[in-house]
Amino acid sequence: MATFNGTIILLLSLASVAILAAGKEPTTRLHFYMHDKISNPNATAVRVAEGPQTSTGPGINFGDIYVIDDLLTTGPSPSSLLVGRAQGFYAMASQDPADVALMLTVNLVFTEGEYKGSTLAILSRDAIFSPVRELPVVGGSGAFRLACGYVLMKTYSFNQTLGDAVLEWDVYVMH
Repeated sequence: MATFNGTIILLLSLASVAILAAGKEPTTRLHFYMHDKISNPNATAVRVAEGPQTSTGPGINFGDIYVIDDLLTTGPSPSSLLVGRAQGFYAMASQDPADVALMLTVNLVFTEGEYKGSTLAILSRDAIFSPVRELPVVGGSGAFRLACGYVLMKTYSFNQTLGDAVLEWDVYVMH
């Protein structure tokens, strides 16, 4: 019986240490702009599958899938300082024209600065016409190994004729 009680005390002690250690992860805030350019020349988002014509919105079809390699910069201009790239894909996942949303799967690949060589992984629904969208950070690599957190994303600008968008990202990540 004494061995059993000792084991329980040891396990509770280890659990307490793990809980205390979990609160000491560094938290980092990142701010940048993503340039999603579907127009030519030099498109960074390319439609690789086209869904049936729907009334979801102009040029937006349920089922469309785009592969992206978008610039991440410090400012809203594409000529701003480059910090990395957003690489992945998004799929138009909503059939409701009143709630246009896509499924976003993207790796934020940092190519410059303090986090060069590190990545953050985002997997989320993006209700593109909402003023602010919250996206979960589901992982990372390098300096962001085992990262978790969230993104607050806003549309900074959208060209309705070309379909190009600049998105403002505020990232809060524990790593």
